[in-house]
Amino acid sequence: MLHDPNQTTLFPKLPEEALQQMQQHGREIELAEGEVLFSQGDTNYGFHVVLEGEIQITKLVGNETKLLAIHHRGEFMGEISMLNQSASIASAQAIIPSRVLRLEVEAFRQILIERSPVADTLLAAMVGRTLDVEAQLRQQEKLAALGKMSAGLAHELNNPAAAAKRAANTLRDRFTSLQPLAMQLNQHCLTAEQLNMLAEVQKQAFTYATNAPKLDPLTQSDKEDEVTNWLEMHDVDKSWQIAPTFVSAGIDTHKLDTIADNLGAGIGDALTWLEATLATSGLIDEIEQSASRISELVKAVKGYTYMDRAPLQEVDIHEGLDNTLLMLCHKLKKGVTVTRKYDRTLPRINAYANELNQVWTNLIDNAIDAMNGKGQLTILTAKENNCILVEVADSGVGIPAAIQSRIFEPFFTTKGVGEGTGLGLEIAYRIVVTRHHGDIHFESKPGDTRFRVRLPIVQPDI
Repeated sequence: MLHDPNQTTLFPKLPEEALQQMQQHGREIELAEGEVLFSQGDTNYGFHVVLEGEIQITKLVGNETKLLAIHHRGEFMGEISMLNQSASIASAQAIIPSRVLRLEVEAFRQILIERSPVADTLLAAMVGRTLDVEAQLRQQEKLAALGKMSAGLAHELNNPAAAAKRAANTLRDRFTSLQPLAMQLNQHCLTAEQLNMLAEVQKQAFTYATNAPKLDPLTQSDKEDEVTNWLEMHDVDKSWQIAPTFVSAGIDTHKLDTIADNLGAGIGDALTWLEATLATSGLIDEIEQSASRISELVKAVKGYTYMDRAPLQEVDIHEGLDNTLLMLCHKLKKGVTVTRKYDRTLPRINAYANELNQVWTNLIDNAIDAMNGKGQLTILTAKENNCILVEVADSGVGIPAAIQSRIFEPFFTTKGVGEGTGLGLEIAYRIVVTRHHGDIHFESKPGDTRFRVRLPIVQPDI
């Protein structure tokens, strides 16, 4: 027999007798060191057997090149992509000067049809390779997605952390200046009525700043110019620094006139002290907001991964969707408007929460890519018969009709080489249908693509 039972089915070697038989059906190719036999994405494909030398098989995943195998004499490659008429999922390159036998499609199919011992070896290898490559690429898909999310999350965490640090440094300087400013103000021997008036202005300013409407840049600039001019007319130092704080706190020229009428000669020191207290309060608010944002992101990460929880549990679909949106917020900020149409009365369901989050991630991430980062993303939840419906809709370019029947196939992707493995939607299909006994379908046309996931409210044993 031509098949050696002791060799691996993943990278089997054809015995010498088989090589001699196959040389009658193919042509030999000489490769110099470093020469490429075929590249990832190539469609002009053949079946190759190494006759001499070493051939390195690599795959580009994201921006990283992964080494899959090194083939020696008798080992072969290319049978899977050639049979299903798909582009090559990997690249092959000679490590040392090598000699390779190439069989075209018809010759290769004839060998399989004849059901020779060579065919048995090839078929066994195809099964093993398919399972192994699929497992490897699924893992790489998860790691690549995790890497992208980690980079985005690091950016999102860095923004509030940097803002809190800046605010803390400024707060230290402001705080040290408050005591001498208070002492200067005290030298004017203000009456109880004057101090009460200042305290009331300060209180009103704090309240206004907390709920202040956001002004457009032109209006903000005009108001600051008005306040700056007033302060300069009254010989108040650092008017350029004081004006923005007063405008943000709702203190305009009319209120400044009232303060001046009540204080007289002490107006400069009083306004400088007032601005310092308002700015200090604003810095404290900024630190609090930054800390809250960091806490919100950390909570989202924990909810997204469902750390410290059992894989199968009762989940609120909306928590998973919202956590996924938070994890992808770095991509949404480029110009995606998100509309949530949630039915908050939906019941919790038993599910593999972490796996469902992979589904939401794939669907939402694909939607963002389809819109090139700019457009309308709508997420809808509803009850439909005995199921929960989750719909992810985007205003992107749509899925061409010619490929719609293939988008759930393993390894099928419309993205460029290195941008995707073609397993995102296949993983989503497997999680929804196989793991949760639901279904996933889509409708697509230019400007309107909708993926609909249905999950049974009462799950069978899963």
